[in-house]
Amino acid sequence: MNSRLSFPIEILRCPISGQTLKPAPESVVQSLLAAQRSGTLRNRNGEISEAFAGGLLTSDGRWFYPIRSGIPVLLAGEAVEPEAGDENRETRGTREDGTK
Repeated sequence: MNSRLSFPIEILRCPISGQTLKPAPESVVQSLLAAQRSGTLRNRNGEISEAFAGGLLTSDGRWFYPIRSGIPVLLAGEAVEPEAGDENRETRGTREDGTK
């Protein structure tokens, strides 16, 4: 379900922290999709998140940005904390090089 981007991901930055972004692991996407289906997933604006087909995570794993129709939605208000789904400690605190 992860969407492919047609441009280099290296140019994208988090509008909140300025961190680099990486494709969200499928486990994070599935967890957030489950929360969305149950109506509990809210973005920073406090709104129920719209449907998405994948997403990007900040390098520290704090913020998830949805990808809709192949386009990453990099608006601060659309950011979702990955913990809004099931706890996802495997990506939180992980650096860009994959180390903790």
